[in-house]
Amino acid sequence: MDAVGEFFRQVRETKGLTIDEVASKTRIRTDFIRALEDGNFAKLPDQVFARGFVRSYARSLGLDEEDAIHRFIQSAGAFYEKQDERERLKARQVEEERKRQANRKAVAVAIGIAVLTLVFLLSREQQSAMTRRTPPEPTTTKRTVQAGKDLPEVPPLQDTVAVQDAPKASEPVPAAKTSGSESRATEPAAPAPVVAAKPAPAPVSTVSPGSDGPLGGITLGESAADGQLVLDLEATELSWVVVQIDNGSPQEALLRPGEKGQWKGQDQFVLTLGNAGGIKAFLNGKPQKPFGPSGKVARDVVVKR
Repeated sequence: MDAVGEFFRQVRETKGLTIDEVASKTRIRTDFIRALEDGNFAKLPDQVFARGFVRSYARSLGLDEEDAIHRFIQSAGAFYEKQDERERLKARQVEEERKRQANRKAVAVAIGIAVLTLVFLLSREQQSAMTRRTPPEPTTTKRTVQAGKDLPEVPPLQDTVAVQDAPKASEPVPAAKTSGSESRATEPAAPAPVVAAKPAPAPVSTVSPGSDGPLGGITLGESAADGQLVLDLEATELSWVVVQIDNGSPQEALLRPGEKGQWKGQDQFVLTLGNAGGIKAFLNGKPQKPFGPSGKVARDVVVKR
């Protein structure tokens, strides 16, 4: 069985068609047609889009599409198996690098938390040491006043004696008397016993640390109600698309300029685009961002609400 490229070339030349005529009829780029006929699969897009080109090419020549796909699998199978192996190896390397970065971030976060905890403990220890070194404020006056509230007011003894013993300025100082009554009058009176009230301890107020209370004024966002997702794809250039709905089976389609396709799902769509710049996407009528430049292959593009 001839290779698919050689088979297409023979049929095309038999029908007297040029590559430009086939490109105009199928709307496939001429360099892709030449690469397909030459068996240069490395210049073709992903295998899914290459199969779409094979179907379109076979349809334009009036050939059986399934037979053309069978020839393509036999011709390009080994190439795409190696390509898939390389992609799997690359994906594995990317995943390992991502895990290493995540581990480094986790270690950095743990170190940061440990440093902050150490600084906090040292700060508390320093504050406790300063509190122990600071002498307490004197509370003698406060305690005396508080204790004296319950005692009767007693005039100062020394001032009273001094006033009683002091002679008037206008009277002559009398001579010392020898009588017993007078001698008793001249003796200093014994001071009245003063009962010192036991100082009451100063009231100590314990201030409990305040709490901020519940976080008022913050409302948590509620998830949107589940609804059906509608994905509309409009082609501005020829592009082969693969749509996977909610982890279902992929659906293939070849969209020509001006053609539209619509898919419905519940959670998400995973797209693979052979010409990222030739597709416009609308999710529930809302335009989506461009997927890439013209001629660029975009794989595993997730579109969800």
